[in-house]
Amino acid sequence: MRVILTVCILLAGCTGEREQSIRPTSPVAHTERTVLSQHGHNRIDQYYWIRDDSRQSQRMLSLLEQENAYTLAAMSHTETLQASLFNEISSRLPSTNKTVPVRRGDYEYFEEYVPGGQYPVYKRSKQGAEEVLLDGNILSSTHEYYEIGNFSVSPDNKLLAFAEDTLGRGQYRLRIKHIASNEFLPEEVEGVSPSLAWAGDSLFYVKKHPQTLLPYQVYRLRAGQHELVYSESDPGFHTRVYTSRSQEYVVISTTSSDSTEIRLLDAAQATPLRFSPREPRHEYHIRHYGDWFYVLTNWQAKNFRLMRVATHQIGDKRHWREVIAHRQDVLLEDFEIFDDYLVLMERYQGLSRIRVQGEKDRYIEFSDPTYSVHLHANPNPASKKLRYSYTSLTRPLGIYEYDMRSGQSSLLKMNRVAGSFDFTDYESQRYFFTARDGTQVPISLVYRKDMFIKDQNAGYIYAYGAYGRSTDAAFQARRLSLLDRGFVVAIVHVRGGEEMGRQWYEDGRLLRKKNTFNDFIDGTGSLIAQGYIDEDNVFAVGASAGGLLMGVVVNEAPELFTGVVAHVPFVDVLTTMLDESIPLTSQEFTEWGDPNRIDHYEYLLSYSPYDQVKAQIYPNLLVTTGLYDAQVQYYEPVKWVSRLRQMKTNDNLLLLDIDMNTGHAGATDRYSRYRRDALEYAFIVNLVNES
Repeated sequence: MRVILTVCILLAGCTGEREQSIRPTSPVAHTERTVLSQHGHNRIDQYYWIRDDSRQSQRMLSLLEQENAYTLAAMSHTETLQASLFNEISSRLPSTNKTVPVRRGDYEYFEEYVPGGQYPVYKRSKQGAEEVLLDGNILSSTHEYYEIGNFSVSPDNKLLAFAEDTLGRGQYRLRIKHIASNEFLPEEVEGVSPSLAWAGDSLFYVKKHPQTLLPYQVYRLRAGQHELVYSESDPGFHTRVYTSRSQEYVVISTTSSDSTEIRLLDAAQATPLRFSPREPRHEYHIRHYGDWFYVLTNWQAKNFRLMRVATHQIGDKRHWREVIAHRQDVLLEDFEIFDDYLVLMERYQGLSRIRVQGEKDRYIEFSDPTYSVHLHANPNPASKKLRYSYTSLTRPLGIYEYDMRSGQSSLLKMNRVAGSFDFTDYESQRYFFTARDGTQVPISLVYRKDMFIKDQNAGYIYAYGAYGRSTDAAFQARRLSLLDRGFVVAIVHVRGGEEMGRQWYEDGRLLRKKNTFNDFIDGTGSLIAQGYIDEDNVFAVGASAGGLLMGVVVNEAPELFTGVVAHVPFVDVLTTMLDESIPLTSQEFTEWGDPNRIDHYEYLLSYSPYDQVKAQIYPNLLVTTGLYDAQVQYYEPVKWVSRLRQMKTNDNLLLLDIDMNTGHAGATDRYSRYRRDALEYAFIVNLVNES
């Protein structure tokens, strides 16, 4: 008997849960023939009509309601299991939680969850006296969806500007309040990004393009007047503003997936000063310190190097001087400048590490075989102590302070897991497997020690693999509900991230994108071959670009997986990339390719999940989306599910769960998120129980 079946004795009502009721009839979407032509090639899309940019079509909304009703009915026999999972997940979080305060000027800033609260309360304190800046529980009370994207306090500490989203499309509203009186200024600005920066009595914010939703226009608000400071004309670039750590500059950063251009200004300047002109495939980030700007750049350095330039010599790379040289085997990810120390965030052999240069050259040591570490807030360059965050697959996130003089770390705060959690009950591992092209690809995994039996544990396998975003091994309390049922949780560090350096990203995008998919399929096979997971209980999960990955693997290797969960999946790749009226499309050409080029068109067509659905068996599928998603439009997963229903040749579950009130990130209140987690886990655990 497989170890995972021991879950039955742990759950009340398990016997009843496993008695599946008669499955309801699934929705059948209406078909209309739409011909999409490009490069002399015609594609037939019977479900193109599902797209409604107004989101008001009654026929479309009726289909979505039918899908939700079907999912509810098809999962009704798991209601007790879902409730149990929800209670487990929510009970692990303490009723109150307070972050480590960060000192900025005379105040310490922190956020806090209060008993019964679903949103954080943002606060600051001075000499022990606390004051509330923003209470998400109060501000959200009249909205189905609510998110505070960012807030910023004016230099005189009197005003607070913040960006709020009440729909989930990333279209924020700028609001300003007097902190002392808690009174809001009557003026508000709609359609902004969460990017904010103060300089003197000027507030800088970024408007979003009404069609593409890309942040593109920087405004200065001063004395009630809104002045356009900068407008980005290239739809492939994303614009943001922030204040330098020195507080001397407002930085306007425009970026694509592989290019950067930065401009600088202060409250007195009318025109931004360009730091370095944009160039194809040149990325850079800056820190201002004293009379210098330090520059993290990939100029003649694929894995980046650190350079610096005097403040009076910006504008020309010829004046840049090298501080840390490029290394073929080390990716330089980030850095921080202190009066007496230089801190480098590096990635070597797939793992991040922190290097501190001062009187001695030291690395901070970590004991776990796989983990995630990042620099935390370090606003004071005179400090002798460095704050960083650290977590692993077995250890909750902690904020640590490293004494750069003694070389010793101390724990300031670790996220608490309520209940009987003991990290020593679990074991994490990391190993490399050989992909089909001979590349060595890392996998991180974790399991509960007393429940692991070779070849007998169900597997929950995750990956992302896009935009150069590395998927590091981090603790998630909700996963305990799987680990404590005998699952092995694994992350395949597929190409498309930057786990193994910049080339890892280059080898997983554009005309090399299929490496991402092959790595995941081969990694799944390796986990089975190594005996980590039971070949009859393999589950794959991915979101957004990771949802695209899920769409490809169910087309190409459906026999490998018992079930697949695809959250907000980017699955109608070719149609989306051909339509620049869709938000964010034009910015994605450097990631996925431009299908106006025939070679890119043919390559995208060859893997686009929606276009490649075929008459074959498919694993059990749970697909989620949000009606107001601006990053992956709701109609992509809805169309995909509709075509899968039409084409698949078996009767495995195919469920679509649509949140009618949110966007790409889903619900922002933590209890709604836990209900979605409980649905996902119930879908998976129930399939294991039925095997």
